[in-house]
Amino acid sequence: MTSTYMYEKNDFSRIIGTPGFSEALLADHFTLYEGYVKNVNVLLEKLATIGADSLEGAELRRRLGWEWNGMRLHELYFGNIAKDSVPIHDGPLKERLVRGYESLESWERDFRATGAMRGVGWAILSEDKENGTLLNTWVNEHDGGHLAGATPLLVMDVFEHAYIRDYGIRRTDYIGAFMQAIDWNAVESRLG
Repeated sequence: MTSTYMYEKNDFSRIIGTPGFSEALLADHFTLYEGYVKNVNVLLEKLATIGADSLEGAELRRRLGWEWNGMRLHELYFGNIAKDSVPIHDGPLKERLVRGYESLESWERDFRATGAMRGVGWAILSEDKENGTLLNTWVNEHDGGHLAGATPLLVMDVFEHAYIRDYGIRRTDYIGAFMQAIDWNAVESRLG
């Protein structure tokens, strides 16, 4: 790499006050996200000076995937939350969810079950750009499990930091609060 672009953190303070998410939880979560942005910039600066052809450069490039996806997944996650939830409306997204899952309720049960799986990671509704199929997927960690060529539409963080302060180990209660806070306009805007 010969040049770097410095990434800036996004301001997601607009979601403070979202029912089911305490201000303290969101403040901690924003701080974690800001760390990913900072680390992306640090890694890009280092890679610009040492290159990937050294052992250190190769390891930094491997680390970049973790930090980058941590940054972007959090941006998508915060971006699909609204203080005043925006319900899904009739349109292409709803039609495709019903076509793929037989009903909106069936899709939601499947998405909630994906988020409730044991382990930490992300529950993501993704769109396969090749054929338009919508799939609920599990991404383990940040840098493993992404569907190549698929676009994340709805992203739910199910690492403990996303809920434990407010919900303890009651992940399903957090999932319920998340489902009530979705900004479906933001989700549909990501549809190809």
